[in-house]
Amino acid sequence: MGSEDVLKSASTLASYSVLLQVMFRVLTFLLNAFTLRFVSKELIGVVNVRLMLLYSTLVFLSREAFRRACLSGEGAGRNWRQVINLLWLIFPVGCVWGVLLVCVWWWLLQAPDPESIPHYVPAVGLFCLAALTELLAEPLWVLAHAHMFVRLKVIAESLAMIAKCLVTVVMVVSAPQWGLYIFSAAQCVYAGFLVLCYMLYFVRFLGSEEAEKKLFPVSHIKDLLPSGPLLNWKLTTLTWSFFKQSFLKQILTEVCTFIYTNYYIQTIYFYVFFAKVLERGRDVRHQKQEEVSMAAEVLECLLKLVLLIGLIITVFGYAYSHLALDIYGGELLSSGAGPALLRCYSCYVLLLAINGVTECFVFAAMSKEEVDRYNLVMLGLSASFLLLSYWLTWMLGAIGFILANCCNMALRITHSIVYIHRYFLQSEYTPLWGLRPHSAVVIALGSMFCCDGGWLLRLIHVAVGAVCLLGVVITVFLTETRLVQFVRTQLLPKYSKKST
Repeated sequence: MGSEDVLKSASTLASYSVLLQVMFRVLTFLLNAFTLRFVSKELIGVVNVRLMLLYSTLVFLSREAFRRACLSGEGAGRNWRQVINLLWLIFPVGCVWGVLLVCVWWWLLQAPDPESIPHYVPAVGLFCLAALTELLAEPLWVLAHAHMFVRLKVIAESLAMIAKCLVTVVMVVSAPQWGLYIFSAAQCVYAGFLVLCYMLYFVRFLGSEEAEKKLFPVSHIKDLLPSGPLLNWKLTTLTWSFFKQSFLKQILTEVCTFIYTNYYIQTIYFYVFFAKVLERGRDVRHQKQEEVSMAAEVLECLLKLVLLIGLIITVFGYAYSHLALDIYGGELLSSGAGPALLRCYSCYVLLLAINGVTECFVFAAMSKEEVDRYNLVMLGLSASFLLLSYWLTWMLGAIGFILANCCNMALRITHSIVYIHRYFLQSEYTPLWGLRPHSAVVIALGSMFCCDGGWLLRLIHVAVGAVCLLGVVITVFLTETRLVQFVRTQLLPKYSKKST
């Protein structure tokens, strides 16, 4: 597969992923708003924070390193039998992490009040079971993404999410007294549907004419099971390096796991592109200049795209935090520190978006030795983050914790920017120009209008914001022609096909 084809497939996957994540967030938003009518906000909080934190931590620590290693350029001439054997290690690794994390959630973390939130202990076990179930699909997931099966992920995760929502709604309406059992069952259904979709697809696909036409490396279902030859040592050591990095990264960012996961999902497709186009650890002057030029252009456009989106989210998030919380949950959420927390979080989203793209490139370009050295940097960042979060939380409360995360993310962005600058220093390319703020975003500052004086002023506030947002979009279309062309040709492939 050529570089242009890789970029096209990666862009298609990324655009589908964005749409999928938007759909997930809308469904989750509506689901939470609905379930709040039947169960307590404390129970929803335990599910969305405590139990989903367990789920995402277990899944992330078990599979992140394997995904990055097996989708990297080191596996370009890979022996898929050895890759599949390596991927099947994800499940036993997940079992080990599951035992450790369940013990932490049961005995080290303070359990919620059993009177108001019963069934906490079995719910922890069921969420762990759901996470382990999802890990069973990892060999199929990596195979699908390595060969750019664009629609499989979208269909599988959409069906799984719809099934989860249906189970939640039915059980909340019919048996709200079951509490955490409802959400545990829904999460198990989600994981089961995900595995089932991947299995059914590969059962139909393997051995078909389409598979033979694509020269797919696996021909029978039994080839998906582990067998000899055992492991590729180079790929295994790279996985170990990424594993140490993933563990440190989780310490630094898991408190904001939901947002980080969003950007991780959206950037992993471009990680696949960068990893296939660039030669890991090799000087930029000794690589194919056409592919280096393409990688630099894609990186610059991605940086400018996430910068503009992040700045708009930050500005509008600051202006509309109080109104959004008041409409969504009334005075229960809009009074007190809620709006201030959401405003700080809006700023964090901007840093998170930029970090997602910069680290995506850095991890694809680093050699194994550089990854190991970066692990030491992450260790230092984790220590500084813990100290800073303790100090700022003591001074400012919950807002201080978000500010500590912002500082940590800013340091990681700085490290990535320095690496990218040095990487392209001996070339003519300057992808970091994509981080120049655009003057169009200044228009959004006009939405700073008080919305606390009744519904009339709220409507005016929304109208002013809509006009400002429209002005930003129009200005971007008129001035950022290169970025618009990138989005139309790479992130909206269906549109480009129609226009041609």
